[in-house]
Amino acid sequence: MEIDLRRRFFAEELEAVAKLRTPELVGAFARVAREQFLPPGPWTVLSEGGEGFMMGAGVRTRVTPDADPARVHHNIAVAIDPERQLFNGQPSTLGSWIDALDLTPGGRVLHVGSGLGYYTAVIAECVGPTGRLVSYEVDEALAAGAQRNLASRPWVDMRHGDASGPLDGPFDAILVNAGVTHPLDNWLDALAHRGRMMLPLTAAMGPTLGKGLVLLVTRADAGTFDVRVITVAAVYSALGIRDPEMNDRIGKAMMAGPARWMNVRRMRRDAHELSDSCWLHGPSVCFSTASAS
Repeated sequence: MEIDLRRRFFAEELEAVAKLRTPELVGAFARVAREQFLPPGPWTVLSEGGEGFMMGAGVRTRVTPDADPARVHHNIAVAIDPERQLFNGQPSTLGSWIDALDLTPGGRVLHVGSGLGYYTAVIAECVGPTGRLVSYEVDEALAAGAQRNLASRPWVDMRHGDASGPLDGPFDAILVNAGVTHPLDNWLDALAHRGRMMLPLTAAMGPTLGKGLVLLVTRADAGTFDVRVITVAAVYSALGIRDPEMNDRIGKAMMAGPARWMNVRRMRRDAHELSDSCWLHGPSVCFSTASAS
C-alpha cells in the first residue's frame, strides 16, 4: 500500500476507534508523516498498547522489522528516545483529547509538552496557516528536535521551556500533554472566553509517571470554569511545575472513588472555605462537585 493511502487508512481507523468528530483532525492525521517526528527506523514500540508500562509494571517493547513508514502508522506508542523510555503517545488517546478541544481553522492554541512535535504538527494542521500555535517542550534535546521537525509550518512557535512564564494569549484551546498537580495561573489567564483546556491532573507513581484524571476545563467567565471528567489516565509527569502538597491531595482525592470524582463539575479560583462540595481544594484553584450558581 502506498504511504499516502496508508496514512489515510490510519486516520480513518482512528476516526472509528477514538470516535473522532472533527473532519479537520481526521484530515490532519492523514497528512502528517509520523515517521518525520521520530528517530530513524526501525522503531521501538510499546507492546500490548503499553498499559503495563504506564501502570508501572515495567516496559515491554518490540522493534519493527524494518524502517518502512507504514510500521508507525498504527494505533501504537513509538519511542522518541528509547534509552530514556520516552514514547510518542498512542494516537487514539491523544486524538480523543485533541478532538475534545473542537479545533477549527484560524484557532489559537497553546500546547504544553510537544516532545518531538508529532501531535503539535497534527494540531497545526487543524488550525491551518491562518491559525496560531505556541508549543513548549521542557526537555532541551526534544525541543531542538521539534523545532527542526516543525520548521515547515511557520505558524507554529516552538519554544524550549515549561510554559510557566508570560504567555502572549489569548488562546482558544490549551492542550497539556503531561501530568500536572494544578493548572498554572498563566494558563488560566490566557484562556479565552469559552476556551477549552485539556488537563491531566495526576498524582505521581514514581519519578516519571503519574495517574489521575484527564479533565476538560472550559472558561465560563473571569473566575469560573466548567469541568468535565474525560477519563482516567497514566501519563508522564510534567517537570518543574508540580506542587508536592497538591500531589498528596490528588492521591487522597482519587481514593474517594469514581462516585465522587465523576461528579466534578466546576473549577473555582476565588478564595473560599473548604466545604463538602470541594473534591480537590488547593491554594490557587478548587475542583468542586457543585455547578456554578
